[in-house]
Amino acid sequence: MMPASNENVAEMPPAWESPKPIPSMLLPVQAFDVALLPESLRGWVSDIADRMQCPPDFPAVGAMVALSSVIGRRTCIAPKRHDDWLVFPNLWGGVVGRPGVMKSPALSESLRPLDRLQAAASDAHEDELREFEVDTRLEKIKSKSAEAAAQKAMNKGKVLEAEQLLRSAVEAEELRPPPLRRYRVNDSSVEALGEILMENPFGVLAYRDELHGLLRSLDKDGQEGARAFYLQGYDGNQSYTFDRIMRGRNLHIEAVCIAMLGGIQPGRLQSYIRDAVHGGAGDDGLLQRFGLLVWPDVTGEWHNVDRWPDTAAKQRAFDVFLHVDAMAPASDPETGALIPSILRFDAAAQDEFDQWRVDFERALRAGDLHPAVESHLAKYRKLVPALALVCGMADGEHIIGQTTLLRALSWAEYLRTHAERIYAAGTGPSTDSATALLKRIRTGKVTDGFSARDVYLAGWAHLNSPELVHSATEMLCDLGYLRRIDIKPGTAGGRPSAMFQINPAVLAEVSP
Repeated sequence: MMPASNENVAEMPPAWESPKPIPSMLLPVQAFDVALLPESLRGWVSDIADRMQCPPDFPAVGAMVALSSVIGRRTCIAPKRHDDWLVFPNLWGGVVGRPGVMKSPALSESLRPLDRLQAAASDAHEDELREFEVDTRLEKIKSKSAEAAAQKAMNKGKVLEAEQLLRSAVEAEELRPPPLRRYRVNDSSVEALGEILMENPFGVLAYRDELHGLLRSLDKDGQEGARAFYLQGYDGNQSYTFDRIMRGRNLHIEAVCIAMLGGIQPGRLQSYIRDAVHGGAGDDGLLQRFGLLVWPDVTGEWHNVDRWPDTAAKQRAFDVFLHVDAMAPASDPETGALIPSILRFDAAAQDEFDQWRVDFERALRAGDLHPAVESHLAKYRKLVPALALVCGMADGEHIIGQTTLLRALSWAEYLRTHAERIYAAGTGPSTDSATALLKRIRTGKVTDGFSARDVYLAGWAHLNSPELVHSATEMLCDLGYLRRIDIKPGTAGGRPSAMFQINPAVLAEVSP
């Protein structure tokens, strides 16, 4: 690029100073410790992370969310001694990482137990459908016989007998096919998801390989109902009724219980957060419900690991899923309806939780946090007891002890550092454009005396609009890499313009 003419250039400013480094927007996070996991899942998760050479955070989050989805509404926890507050353990989690860091493979591996349960449920469902077909045909035969018998009764004037025969025939015709137990859904409309939940009252896992697509789809006009449905699904205990012209009215779900899991790239997450915290459609706490949202550091170290999976650890983990899935919920002694069983803390754990809650609520009300972070941390009221319940059930506890609660509280400390990184990256100034422009300067693709137009017309990533280039040049000027020179119109008129000079210290770094 040719430098702009120096004609009509304002007086040059003082000598250059040494440029300051571009600040990192990534706050430090706690490294994952497998001791956070229930003992029954540690070997399996560690084996996945080692074989895939990915952060253990990825399969750990996947495993915890997957197990929480199987527990669903079978069991809940009462975090207080006397209050009727109940927490259902359906967790929402996500893993943040750039492409190629094994997000999707790690999550897929952690969902293998659900795949095995689904395969068994599908086989059993086929047998049930065959039995249902036999029963249906028998009922049709009985119905025809009942109609014939009712006709004979009517001919004899036995109206009540005919009525009873026809009533029995109608009731037989109302047989419904057995529902298929669903453990996860990948891509379904909210109406279809609602129907799946009607047949699966314990709840289901909604898995999306790329969460950004789901979040953005729920931002669109006309998707307010779908968004509200997912928001209610987080609590796990709120009813919902669909009224649709095509699907029918009064389609009632006793309690919407949804666990959520997926992956997302850093740039897309930052963009979504910026829109959400500035009053966009995402400013209703949907993202903040992803309590198990982690953005771990990915080091440059990599080792070729080629060995068989740890079969014993894998089977031990699957046995936990199998055991939980086989648990029968409690039943209402009066109506016989299925209701969740309720677990509680033991005395020591209850005292520990009460003290944590006092400290937590006071800190939350201090007003020192960014509103988005405050909203996110507020969901820890559910997250902590839910994590304690999942960990306790994985290790066979019927009363949640102090050790298990302390594990859940350690989860909260670990997750908070990731939440702070995520929201700081999404609410602070973006350094992507400044970093991209400095890279182009150091490689000689942008030369001294360039204009903003020279840069955005090149179409480079993070620099392909006037707004992005303005943000980049402004930051690099503040840090001492560039100097803006305003150029006044000449005698022939025209508009004022600007050029950018590059610090000679930076030019000395340019690759030949």
